[in-house]
Amino acid sequence: MSQLVPHAPLSPRDREALARAVKRLENPSLARHIAEWAGQPLGRALFKAQGPWKARFDKAAETAIMRCLDVAVKSLKPAKKPPMTRVASMIAGLSGGFGGALGVAGLPIELPVTTILMLRAIASIARHHGEDLSRLEARLACVEVFALGARASKNQTALGYYASRAVLARLSNEAAAFFVERGVASATAPTINRFVAEIAARFGLVVSERAAASALPVIGALGGAALNVVFMNYFQDIALGHFAVRRLERLYGAGAVRLEYERLALKYSAQGGGSGDLAGSRSSANE
Repeated sequence: MSQLVPHAPLSPRDREALARAVKRLENPSLARHIAEWAGQPLGRALFKAQGPWKARFDKAAETAIMRCLDVAVKSLKPAKKPPMTRVASMIAGLSGGFGGALGVAGLPIELPVTTILMLRAIASIARHHGEDLSRLEARLACVEVFALGARASKNQTALGYYASRAVLARLSNEAAAFFVERGVASATAPTINRFVAEIAARFGLVVSERAAASALPVIGALGGAALNVVFMNYFQDIALGHFAVRRLERLYGAGAVRLEYERLALKYSAQGGGSGDLAGSRSSANE
């Protein structure tokens, strides 16, 4: 590759794609997405949910991530189909409807199923952005999206996205090396546990937001199906942003894209997370 490529300026089209990625990755938390959709604040419900139920959320999140890791390592196949984001949301809605009938007690049963459905949708988005899903690194990057979604829920700065990626990349590289050497059968080894624990801890925060939302009267009336659609859409947004950034990094170099990302993120923050040239819609996955 030419030495000039990593420092080449982004084309107008790619800069617009990066701006949309910034908007997705720097968006408010899942809690705010739910609150805006439901028209009610979520703070009190979230506070209550993170008390006696926290251990259950954490355990459900860890189980879900372990299932996803197993799926990612063993069975994801490369394909040429475009991502079917709306179909994935509909299927997740059905799963959420089943879970909603059981309430919070059904979370350990329903969450792994929903999370695997999300992994499939995330993998479809990754593949559409040029990721080679025959590579273990690309598959683990799909699993990492669950942690990046939690990063956004903490409202960290623009640097937080890359800082989170750095932590996850180190753990992911260790896990990938271990899998190559010993296979998925040794998934309980400390190296793999560190990777799973990091993702599950962050993902559990988002799970608690989702579970807390079920306590809102309007959501309780609509049931878990509608809530799961919001949940699925949220993580598809994170995936669309994350894999757009990775695609641009392959084209222009990680350093050049990070500098432009941070510049756009500052502009987005100055606009108060508003529209302007950072406006974008999740309706298109061809970005």
